[in-house]
Amino acid sequence: MTRLSFASFTVLIVRVAAAALGLSLLLTGCQGGCPPSKPSSETGPTTASPTSGASGSPSADGPSATTAPSGVYKPADAKGKAQNVPVPVMPELAKENSKEGLEAFIRYWYAQQNYAIETGDSSSWKRLTAPDCRACNRIQEGIDDSNVDGRWLAGGKITVPVVEPLWTDNVVGQQAKVQVIQQRADYFNADGTTGRAFEKATNSAFGLSASFGPNGWTVADLGLIG
Repeated sequence: MTRLSFASFTVLIVRVAAAALGLSLLLTGCQGGCPPSKPSSETGPTTASPTSGASGSPSADGPSATTAPSGVYKPADAKGKAQNVPVPVMPELAKENSKEGLEAFIRYWYAQQNYAIETGDSSSWKRLTAPDCRACNRIQEGIDDSNVDGRWLAGGKITVPVVEPLWTDNVVGQQAKVQVIQQRADYFNADGTTGRAFEKATNSAFGLSASFGPNGWTVADLGLIG
């Protein structure tokens, strides 16, 4: 994995564990949960308020709306897959080339990742992600593996309490620090047996790079801040 440099740091080493294929989609970092990152009084990160989407399911703690399919949303459990999962809708702010737009986009990107985790459909998430983002490709492998041969995942929901854009004027590429909290995830085979070992809940800090182009924002790189 490459290194991500931030203006407010020296050099931060990005660590992406290849062994985390099973839950690389969940971007595990601190096993068992680290204490939440403390907001810096100098940088002043924004803490999001919970969203009230159509059912509140795939939201990543941001202003992203959702459109609910017909039927009542039912999260996955030991008895079966999630049903009628609301589809995240990109907010207009996330289409802007601004500090606020970048934050809104990152929250929407994670909301789409939640949707992919619950449904196995990562098509919208992939369109927001650069094909050469190696960590993102591992996430995609994890999503695929979690849904192979009728397998499903219960839990694993992502919340994003803090997104701190490290904004630089007049550049295409921007960077941000993101706190990602993820619930415990359990895996089940099509016949209801255990698919593989569960994954612990995590609380991690990530460095995220994104670029703005004719089609809007794209996540270019991602990694754990070590």
